[in-house]
Amino acid sequence: MKPLRPAVAGLLLAFISLGAEASSLERFSEFITGTRTARGEFEQKIFDGNSKLLQESRGVLAFSRPGRFRWTYVNPYAQLIVGDGSKVWIYDEDLKQVTVRKLDQALGSTPAALLAGNNEAMRAFNLSDKGTKDGIEWLEALPRDKEGGFSRIRMGFDASGLRVMELVDTFGQTTVLRFSALERNPELAPGLFRFSPPKGADVIGDVN
Repeated sequence: MKPLRPAVAGLLLAFISLGAEASSLERFSEFITGTRTARGEFEQKIFDGNSKLLQESRGVLAFSRPGRFRWTYVNPYAQLIVGDGSKVWIYDEDLKQVTVRKLDQALGSTPAALLAGNNEAMRAFNLSDKGTKDGIEWLEALPRDKEGGFSRIRMGFDASGLRVMELVDTFGQTTVLRFSALERNPELAPGLFRFSPPKGADVIGDVN
């Protein structure tokens, strides 16, 4: 099994450190209004419907709102996902293959739509505060479009910001992501969000 699909990757880039004295809804609102860029590290685990671990991976992330992100898996598979503002590029190093999709089609009414941080994106979800458990404040996002691929998304915040996300897909698999070393509003080089297919790689999808 390969790393997470670009729709999820886009969303995961969206959340960064927020204030300590706020509910999960307030923390999310602060992100929407106050975060331009971010970078950090992540650890990802995917479980089946019986809580059996299917895959474990880790990597680094960066984003620049709206619509620009870089999601790099460094272990166990080398995979790069880049959103350049108009297209999403997915490079699988093992397969020497690049898949291209238009940004709006790749994100759509999926978790990654939250990355845009605008009213249109927010209307795609029903958001609710789920209270505090074990020191983590939980926000739940339920997609209005049932065909978006995910039935539920939960985001957990502590005093330092977003710490964990749980994404349940329509097949019953759960993806758990834990974030570390997140930096809010760093200066990021524009070239970080550009992608040119490597020489010899097969390119498929919506290139034009």
